[in-house]
Amino acid sequence: MAVQVVHYTHDGNAAWGVVHGIRIAPLSGHYPSTADFMLNGYDEAWSSKPAQANLALDAVTLLSPITSDRQFICQGINYASHVRESGMDPSKIGFNTIFTKAPSSLTSAHADIVRPNHVRLLDYEVELGLVMRRPLTGPVTVTPDSLHEWLAGVTIVNDITARDVQLPQTQFYKGKSYRTFGPTGPFLLLLSPAEWPRWSELRMRLEVNRQQRQDSYCGDMLFHPHQTLTELSAMHDLHPGDLIATGTPAGCAAKAPGKFAMWMMRHLLSDATKWRLFIQKGLDNPAYLQPGDIITASICTDDGELNLGEQRNQVISA
Repeated sequence: MAVQVVHYTHDGNAAWGVVHGIRIAPLSGHYPSTADFMLNGYDEAWSSKPAQANLALDAVTLLSPITSDRQFICQGINYASHVRESGMDPSKIGFNTIFTKAPSSLTSAHADIVRPNHVRLLDYEVELGLVMRRPLTGPVTVTPDSLHEWLAGVTIVNDITARDVQLPQTQFYKGKSYRTFGPTGPFLLLLSPAEWPRWSELRMRLEVNRQQRQDSYCGDMLFHPHQTLTELSAMHDLHPGDLIATGTPAGCAAKAPGKFAMWMMRHLLSDATKWRLFIQKGLDNPAYLQPGDIITASICTDDGELNLGEQRNQVISA
């Protein structure tokens, strides 16, 4: 049975615990980072019992279950539905798009999202986050049946993005890495070997001001977790507690222009004019996030057996 782990503060002290219903069973150890939890608290979390839950969940302040000393790796255009809304053909995506996001962007599932003063086109992206259990420091072939050997569990990630930085500047890192642009949690859901094959059944939902924007199953991924781990192992070391955000489905505020408009932009407009028009059009799009907006995001199987919890973040001005 999956284990819901939380990282939190209580009475001014940071701690880790396991959620049982509406209460937390605190873990006995002090784990400054997610890596420390993986190395020294992982087994204790699996052995946690409801009788040990002596702390009310609503009495603590939740933190991100991924600490800012961990790597934050991301996949782009990894959902067929998002590829289509971006004006591309999923069958023609021949490679896995991988980039990084600053770990300093990580924040809690209930923290405010701060929109920088120069950002006007602020977007959301609900994503499934994979959390490393073991080091991966050389080429390996990860199979669908061996995910549990490398991964500890999953968590919710909202890949907040400044589209008017990311796209005109072709700067994924800058457009996605401002502080608070990575709400993560509330739970780090530890999965058993028998539960890992169910990752594709996880259903991602995101609402803005109670209006549904995204609703998709993780099975819509183009490049699956085992494929991504295999590819990363050939070039990039991963360590316990590192986070891989696996992409977002359709429903983002940003939309691709029509085919004729795309042709015009490619052949008749300068880059400066193209992006000036893109931003002007975006300012008329009410789907972009504004100060005061409330974003809720959840990931759960339909039967409720695998439940990563719910995020609730408010957008505020810098």
